[in-house]
Amino acid sequence: MSEFWLVSIPGNREDLEILEQVLTFTSKSNLSLNTDFEIPDFKVGTLDSLISLSDELGRLDPFAESLMKKMTQCVIEVTEAKKGEVQEYLLAHGVTLASFVTHFEWDLIKYPVKQPLGEVVEALRKQLTQVETDLKTRISAYKKLKRNLETMEKKLLGGLLTRSLSDIVSKEDFVLDSKYLVTLLVIVPKTSYPLWQKTYESLSDMVVPRSTKLIAEDNESGLFTVTMFQKVIEDFKIKATANKFKVRDFFYDEKEIESEREEITKLLAAKKQQESFRKIQKKQSFSLLDLFVKAFTSVIPRRYQKQPKAKAQENEREAEGEGYWENPYLQWLKACFGEVFIILLHIKTLRVFSESVLRYGLPVNFKAVLLQPQKKSSKRLREALNSAFKHLDEVAASIMDISLDIPGLQLGNQDYFPYVYYNISLGFLD
Repeated sequence: MSEFWLVSIPGNREDLEILEQVLTFTSKSNLSLNTDFEIPDFKVGTLDSLISLSDELGRLDPFAESLMKKMTQCVIEVTEAKKGEVQEYLLAHGVTLASFVTHFEWDLIKYPVKQPLGEVVEALRKQLTQVETDLKTRISAYKKLKRNLETMEKKLLGGLLTRSLSDIVSKEDFVLDSKYLVTLLVIVPKTSYPLWQKTYESLSDMVVPRSTKLIAEDNESGLFTVTMFQKVIEDFKIKATANKFKVRDFFYDEKEIESEREEITKLLAAKKQQESFRKIQKKQSFSLLDLFVKAFTSVIPRRYQKQPKAKAQENEREAEGEGYWENPYLQWLKACFGEVFIILLHIKTLRVFSESVLRYGLPVNFKAVLLQPQKKSSKRLREALNSAFKHLDEVAASIMDISLDIPGLQLGNQDYFPYVYYNISLGFLD
């Protein structure tokens, strides 16, 4: 089960003996895996400050958990991880979350035990708030990138009539800087190539003879150039349409072409960064990046038609050399998720400390343990704990007894027990 129970009981001899018996029983009965949970000797301060601290920790606890859930969803979106696969991306200091919980130690460097607890909690709050702010900014940037990529996808995956031509045409395909001549681009069905070659010069007056050239093809059509005098453009378009030749509304502008090429290059590079995955794991999947590559090769300029195979082999060798890449967004998510999880465990530690002092009184004397319920054993484990420590709070014990006798009774705080108890859930990984 993806959860841990953090429990504390008074540190007197009688209760410690009972705890030892309970831990022995639950371990031998395979109800739970049990570990000591060390809590530093914090400065207590005043009772009022401890109550205030407890309230603030009660707000920070769900705040941290909500941040982890959001980041988990972001990781799933970026990596396209299936159910159960996300665990490999969500670690704390390079180890699994479960392992980190069972080996957790208070960070004495970041949060000295002699520092007032109010200052420690404020430092934890500021860290969580900063992560939340950064997360919102990065999610917004990622969504904007996806929108831009979807727009670019439509440009690159369309046919010759609608797709971007910036990666197809070149300056040499056009007559430029002429007062009288202009070069048009015409889409011709492959079945009509002979008709085009036979008729294009006579579709209108003042078409330059032998000026047509095939510069690109897709599965159905070819993209031809044709040069004519500017004053016959409209007449040529009408005659071409009548013969089912479609003239693209395109005039070569080097600055515009270069700007669009740069935009495509940047978006492709960004998508490569945003699509973080191991090559081996994703061999059978297709991403937007794959679709872009497919788009570039489905409409092949004539001057490159003899090269795609060699280029593909070169790209494959480069990919194999890289092994896998990882984008900055995913790196940030992984790093900050680990940090937030570590902050959460510090919050849980402080909650156990403050609640134990408030319940069991001064001087500080209590014992904390970590229990990991085994599969389908939570109910029996809870019964064992409640039975062993109901003397710690007779009121709480009586409420639990009443709730068991009256089905459907809803208590205001169902996590209140005679002993101090906090749950550490890893359910978002399942």
